[in-house]
Amino acid sequence: MSLNQSVLICDQVNSTLKEILEKNGLKVTYEPEITPEQIAEKIGIFEVVVVRSRTKMTRELVEKANKCQIIARVGVGLDNIDQDAAKEKNIRVINAVEGAITAVAELVIGLMLSMAREIPRADREIRNGNWIKKELMGTELKGKYLGIVGLGNIGKRLGRLARALNMNIIGYDVTEIDNEFSKEVGLMKADLDTLLSSADYVSFHVPLLDSTRHMINAEKLKMMKNTARIINTARGGVIDEDALYNSLKEGRLAGAALDVFEVEPATGNKLITLPNFVATPHMGAQTKEAQLLAANIIAEKIIQILRGVL
Repeated sequence: MSLNQSVLICDQVNSTLKEILEKNGLKVTYEPEITPEQIAEKIGIFEVVVVRSRTKMTRELVEKANKCQIIARVGVGLDNIDQDAAKEKNIRVINAVEGAITAVAELVIGLMLSMAREIPRADREIRNGNWIKKELMGTELKGKYLGIVGLGNIGKRLGRLARALNMNIIGYDVTEIDNEFSKEVGLMKADLDTLLSSADYVSFHVPLLDSTRHMINAEKLKMMKNTARIINTARGGVIDEDALYNSLKEGRLAGAALDVFEVEPATGNKLITLPNFVATPHMGAQTKEAQLLAANIIAEKIIQILRGVL
């Protein structure tokens, strides 16, 4: 059965999404650089709206979406969508949780290695004509304790990758941690404070909620060893960036690597002035494989919902 609803794609996505939707009869408008003002003008005529992280589906925009049945996020987090407003208008909000699992977990490994071996500094210095081999005494990941905060799909994938590198895994979650997974990677379950005080590396994989906003603040950072390092590929608001800046600058924390920030783009963020800080531009899911998978997942979910199957 061919569908005939209209879809507005507001951000850059893999072309497969548009192709699949059009093959099923949907009329797709692809505007990856559309502004909030432009969305507000035309959103009322679409049954489906698709976004990634750039577009913020605020209450104002959702309330103008008079024909909308689905708001789809080609990614994991939903904090850029006003879910309460969508619920009030009976709009389904969906995402592609499965799409970014491997991409994000592998980025965390890359960021840990970047800090452990000072790879960004080594690259910068050699480009500037400086051969600083003697200054670059790194550390190995083998044998180190990795604390994973949030043991969902990405956290579990990270645990398996880290275990393959012979790291020791400490886990914390507000929900029950899967026992089979714990046995598989030799996971040590702990409360958050114990995890923070014990780990050499701490990686965050939690959604941004009222309960997780600034869950890592000055008080929590003081619990960590001065040789420890933090990685955040989840959501920027999870960590108090002012507190993190002070900890790094004063040497109370060895390093941090953030892929996500409280305000993005983060080009003027004061953290990037610190030598013991590594920054990436919210690229956790930015792999060809992840984007293709996410596009396929979202396309399938949209089609099934419109056909009344899902």
